[in-house]
Amino acid sequence: MTKPTGKTGSDQRSRGTGAAIIYDALRDEILRLQLRPGEALDETGLGTRFVCSRSPVREALIRLASEGLVEILPNRSTIVAPIDLQRVPSYLDALDLMQRITHRLAAIAHDDADLLAIREAQHRFAGSLEVSFAENDSVPMIEANYGFHMAVASAAGNDYFLTFYRRLLDEGRRMLHLHFIFQRRDDRGPEDLLSDHEALIAAITERDAEGADAIAHEHAAQFKGRFMEFMTRSLTADIDLSNMPRRAE
Repeated sequence: MTKPTGKTGSDQRSRGTGAAIIYDALRDEILRLQLRPGEALDETGLGTRFVCSRSPVREALIRLASEGLVEILPNRSTIVAPIDLQRVPSYLDALDLMQRITHRLAAIAHDDADLLAIREAQHRFAGSLEVSFAENDSVPMIEANYGFHMAVASAAGNDYFLTFYRRLLDEGRRMLHLHFIFQRRDDRGPEDLLSDHEALIAAITERDAEGADAIAHEHAAQFKGRFMEFMTRSLTADIDLSNMPRRAE
């Protein structure tokens, strides 16, 4: 059986076309939350911005819709896909399960070519981490992390698992942006994130399915915990208001 490819959508882009340029620009702005969930995307306005006809704009929006980053509504208007907070717990459970399944199977089913692809993806992740932390820009890290986990999932050799896992990772990219912002406040730096991946690579290399499963679960649990901390954080809880001047009677 031919193993599925773990290439990301960005790897498969056709550079140089008007649609690809628009797609790249809008995609980065959506992932960085510069374009907010629910924000309207007007084809005419985008055509003016990118100095082009509506055809490449529409092509770019269709590609973004296929990744779950925009929604094309029945009236043919387009908005940035909302983040449905009610679905977040279910999403995190599904991500945990699919990550465990694919990474466990990668430890069992991988071949030498898979290991090489995983290690190359880890090398790209290391370089992207440096850029993200140096420039305070989440997108390089998010893209490289996506590529790493897709390389692992590809090694599992199951097209159905790979397709579902890719969809989950696609949907979670903006959540990873929020996670990155919050993570900068704690003491986990690039070395910690790299060591998590290295431990996973070691388990896969040794065909330690239980170990790969446990590391994948811990990886998902850390993301879940930090994301939920971000959502419930309070920026005012520790402010002392006892010494505020009282209003004159």
